[in-house]
Amino acid sequence: MEMTEASKQTTTEESANPEPDQILSPRRSLELQQKKWWISVSLCLFLVLLGDSLVMLLLNFFYVQNNREDSDQDLQYQGTWLQALVQNAAFPLLIPLFFIFPSPKQNQETNNTRFLSFRLLLLYISLGVLVAAHSKLFALGKLYANYGVFTLISATQLIFTAIFTTIINRFKFTRWIILSIILTILIYVFGSPEFGGEPDENEEFYNIQAWLTFAASVAFALSLCLVQLGFEKVLVKTKRYGNKKVFRMVLEMQICVSFVATVVCLVGMFASGENKELQGDSHNFQKGEMYYVMSLIGLALSWQVWAVGLIGLVLYVSGVFGDVVHMCTSPLVALFVVLAFDFMDDEFSWPRIGTLIATPLALGSYFYTLHKRNKKKMVELYQTENNIEV
Repeated sequence: MEMTEASKQTTTEESANPEPDQILSPRRSLELQQKKWWISVSLCLFLVLLGDSLVMLLLNFFYVQNNREDSDQDLQYQGTWLQALVQNAAFPLLIPLFFIFPSPKQNQETNNTRFLSFRLLLLYISLGVLVAAHSKLFALGKLYANYGVFTLISATQLIFTAIFTTIINRFKFTRWIILSIILTILIYVFGSPEFGGEPDENEEFYNIQAWLTFAASVAFALSLCLVQLGFEKVLVKTKRYGNKKVFRMVLEMQICVSFVATVVCLVGMFASGENKELQGDSHNFQKGEMYYVMSLIGLALSWQVWAVGLIGLVLYVSGVFGDVVHMCTSPLVALFVVLAFDFMDDEFSWPRIGTLIATPLALGSYFYTLHKRNKKKMVELYQTENNIEV
């Protein structure tokens, strides 16, 4: 009996005077979370750079081998649904990864599961249709507008991302983020790589076809903001994720959205009759049908790498940051293209060298804001601990 009372007294004293390790545990937990967060952001950034580089290199290889040096206006109408399909069709390879990555403990207190499931289904369908439309419009825009016009119009996507995220996601801008956006637009305009499928002068059209690039930019910006909204308001509140953001959410989002987009692209391909032209395209490939198929497979895999990295940045940071990183990779991708190909005596000129130098400044401005936010969380935790000690 005396031992029991002593144990109770000891327990009471320990709870009243916790050990230093117990006091520091919330701080250490936050530090560990921030380290994991930085690692996740760095990994997603690398995936975007890798995917962007591989996509542009393989696209240029595809068009060089497809005899695009022969000017033919009718040829511009071929392959747009195929390009849109390739951007989304490799999603089944992500399914094993989805089951490999661990999921958090389920939140048993989640209510309205049917309503959340309906909203999630509606989100995936709308995003899938939007991604398919963006892929198709982007492919059409590349075939009708030259390099300068296409790049200038595409640069507006970051402006629309900023506008949509302010309205949809209630995003708060700082002067450093605004500076990052301005630098990123300049970097993209002056540092984007040349494209092997660019139309010749007698193939260029500056009417509705070229302005499809503008519609594609709007669709891309809107999709990023809707993905961020889906993470914050729908997916994170489901029972299986328990109010936690994990990488498995990225894979689920990409798999489901790509599935819907693939179905839309397949329907468009068969409805337009473009599927009948695939055999002729493979015969025109200089390296042969085997390289034709391998280049398409490589493109499909590269698009998935890029998409997973981009959606990961949306999950861990924001849609604006994902778009900034995507556009800031342009100078490096241009350098790789110049080293691998030579289009119209394309060179890595002084403007591109300038954008390559400006890229760390654009990313650094945004990273500085992220660093300040993490530091603010740590300071708030210190203040809370001090109040508890007092």
